[in-house]
Amino acid sequence: MKLTERIKMFDKIDLYVVTCEKLSNGRSNLEVLDAVIKGGGKIIQLRDKELCKRDFFLLAKKFREITLKAGILLVINDSIDVAMAIDADGVHLGQEDFPLKEARKIAPDLILGRSVHSLEQAKTAEAEGADYINIGPIFPTGTKEHAKALGTEAIKKIAPEISIPFTVMGGIKSENINEVIKAGAKKIALVTAVTQSESIVNTIKELRISVLETKAN
Repeated sequence: MKLTERIKMFDKIDLYVVTCEKLSNGRSNLEVLDAVIKGGGKIIQLRDKELCKRDFFLLAKKFREITLKAGILLVINDSIDVAMAIDADGVHLGQEDFPLKEARKIAPDLILGRSVHSLEQAKTAEAEGADYINIGPIFPTGTKEHAKALGTEAIKKIAPEISIPFTVMGGIKSENINEVIKAGAKKIALVTAVTQSESIVNTIKELRISVLETKAN
C-alpha cells in the first residue's frame, strides 16, 4: 500500500490502541488485537519492550497477517527494521529513536509517527517529515512513570502550530477522555484504559461512542 492510501485510513481513526502485554491483565498481545478488531478499532500499535528482537519480529509478522485480513492499520513501535520487514503501515519513533529524515529515505511508504513533549519538538518533527505526532503524556501514567504530565493545555498550545495530524496519550481514561477531545484532540491513543479493562470489546465500543458524542457537542 502506498503512503497516500495509508494516510487516508489514518485520517479516519478515532481510538489508537497501543499494546503492552505486561499491563494486559494476563491477556496476550494477540488476544488484545483480536478484541480491538471485534470492538471496531481501526488501528493498533504493537509495542512490547520485553521481547527480544527475533520474538518481536515473529509477533509483528503474525500481527501483520491478522491486521491485513481485518483491514486495520498496523504501526510498529520503535523498530523501523521490523516495520519494513513485515510491510507494516507505519512506525512510531520516540525522541531518541531512528531519525525521521533517514526513516523517510529508506521507508517512503511508511506512516512516520513521532512522540513529542513540547511545541518545539512538535515543530521539529513536522519539519523533519513526520506524518503525525503524539503529544503526551497528557495526564500522569504508569507507562511513563518519570515523564511530566503536560495537561490538556499542551494540546491547545501545540495543535494550532502544526499542520499534520496528532494523537494524544498518557493517562487518558473514560472519565477524562472528554477533556482531551474538548481541548482539540480527535485521535486518542490508549494503553491501559483498553488493555486492563474487563471487556476490551465493550470498552472500545463505549469509548468510540464517547468520542463521537463529545465531538458532536
